[in-house]
Amino acid sequence: MAGSKSSSKSSSASSETSMAVSTLWKSYLDQTPDRLKFIDAFLVFIVLSGVLQFAYCVLVTNFPFNAFLAGFASSVGQFVLTASLRAQVNPENRSEFKDVSPERAFADFALGSIVLHFFVFNFLG
Repeated sequence: MAGSKSSSKSSSASSETSMAVSTLWKSYLDQTPDRLKFIDAFLVFIVLSGVLQFAYCVLVTNFPFNAFLAGFASSVGQFVLTASLRAQVNPENRSEFKDVSPERAFADFALGSIVLHFFVFNFLG
């Protein structure tokens, strides 16, 4: 009997979790502007790129190590810059960034990306 109680508890917890996730996903799709969805897709790509680089370094080889460091630092830096861009162009954060227009935020993002990749390129050797 005790086994069936724990089984029913875990299945109800699992159904509550899946219901919460589906509600969150539906809310995200309905309420998030397309501009932010595009930025979020790029953030997911950057995370996947960093995970693949790290997995390759761990599973295959880390030679040359400076190339791994440059690529991984590029992923982390680009993620930070993109997350900052998302925060600045989000309409719900307008009160936090009164003086920053979306065009200015994108210009800062572009300039920061150029500087980041200049340093990454120079680190490669």
